[in-house]
Amino acid sequence: MPDFSPAELTAIALSLKVAFAAALASLPAGIAVAWLLARRRFPGKALLDALVHLPLVLPPVVVGYALLVVFGSQGAVGAFLAERFGITFAFRWTGAALASAIMGFPLMVRTIRLSIEAVDRRLEQAAATLGASPWRVFATVTLPLAWPGIVAGGVLAFAKALGEFGATITFVSNIPGETQTVSSAIYELMQVPGGELGIWRLALVAVAISLLALLASEWLVRRQHGRRDDGDEA
Repeated sequence: MPDFSPAELTAIALSLKVAFAAALASLPAGIAVAWLLARRRFPGKALLDALVHLPLVLPPVVVGYALLVVFGSQGAVGAFLAERFGITFAFRWTGAALASAIMGFPLMVRTIRLSIEAVDRRLEQAAATLGASPWRVFATVTLPLAWPGIVAGGVLAFAKALGEFGATITFVSNIPGETQTVSSAIYELMQVPGGELGIWRLALVAVAISLLALLASEWLVRRQHGRRDDGDEA
């Protein structure tokens, strides 16, 4: 077993904490946006779709700088949250979770959207015909049938958050024990002579966790497709 230093173990634990927080916190919004894009027509739908996917094409440093301007101590939103609620994102692990959530949000929404679109609309229409409200149709028909894809979207967002670097280091810097994740710890070790062993240890941990997350996501997606194919055959 690799002999991890206390700083490396702290970075691994913080990365998992940030990734879990980012995925869980963004999941409700991801489900809502995915449902809107999958089931509703409205003015500005194409614009919303483009905005959701914007973090995929923007340089992560741009996203991090935008977060710093908006949620920093001098930013409009950041100053308001700090003054009224005592909530601070800049240079805190919560800021790393926020940046990671934004970077992983497009992957989450896309996966969940495809999952909702795969749900047979005839089942939703049948429930509505029997008197179920739109919210009840979503909660009792759409959500259970799309659940594997929703979990897969959360897992993908988790994997993306685990490896996020550019946005987080721009927004929250690289503070050991507070904002230093595995990615930023590897970056720091690259500047230190003889840091190769630490780099390899952390890189292997990141690869192992991300690979497990991606395999779990793929298994869930295949399971959902298998259920849909069985339903079509029936």
